[in-house]
Amino acid sequence: MLEARVASAIVPVAGEQSPSLPVEARGLVLEVAGQHLIDHIDLTIQAGTITVLMGPNGAGKSLLLRLLHGLIEPTSGTVLWGGRPLDGSLRQRQALVFQRPVLLRRSVVANIAFVLGLRGISDPTRCLEILRGVDLEGHARQPARLLSGGEQQRLALARALALGPEVLLLDEPTASLDPASVAAIEGIVRRAHEGGTKILFVTHDIGQARRLAGDVVFLNRGRLVEHSPARGFFTEPVSLEAQEYLAGRLVL
Repeated sequence: MLEARVASAIVPVAGEQSPSLPVEARGLVLEVAGQHLIDHIDLTIQAGTITVLMGPNGAGKSLLLRLLHGLIEPTSGTVLWGGRPLDGSLRQRQALVFQRPVLLRRSVVANIAFVLGLRGISDPTRCLEILRGVDLEGHARQPARLLSGGEQQRLALARALALGPEVLLLDEPTASLDPASVAAIEGIVRRAHEGGTKILFVTHDIGQARRLAGDVVFLNRGRLVEHSPARGFFTEPVSLEAQEYLAGRLVL
């Protein structure tokens, strides 16, 4: 099966010790047109687990991920990585993959070569090894934009992992994909986690969260409602909002 091949592949990842962690948000606010889209969030994310960010549509999951990554400046509050504000050296230790893959208008292998080249690495053999790790070696010379949706997302993940980031941030990476592609991508994520990469994973899929999460950050209306180990969250959620969400009811 594709998932087994991908999960057992060698993907370069970070070591267990990471100067980037923990990730801390203190009094984090994002205000747009007088509305708090992120509303005074205090949060500490530790190493060691796959952290899943969940909540209803519009809860602020993707916005929080972008604030943590530094793509968006908060209205107020701070984000610290390993006790330090985000800077260039810390940014090089992390990677972000979006819901819709952002790929270069080049071949599949050239997408990997470009990322390695940013660090002065020129190694065609290594490029092919990385593609083999996500079952794309046979598409190496194909234009990346001609891949299927699932293949494009596997390439985006391979490119993100090529330099062994300490933290990998994923924003709904399997949305709208077929089950086989979802299984393959989850296999890549598990392999990266097992190799020592910290995973922050945004999803609206409760089943996926159950499969992957070590701890859950549950948001609603821009507020942090719960942050707890996954087992406790799924069996005994504390908040009414989480109880309603897990029961499949609308959370208002």
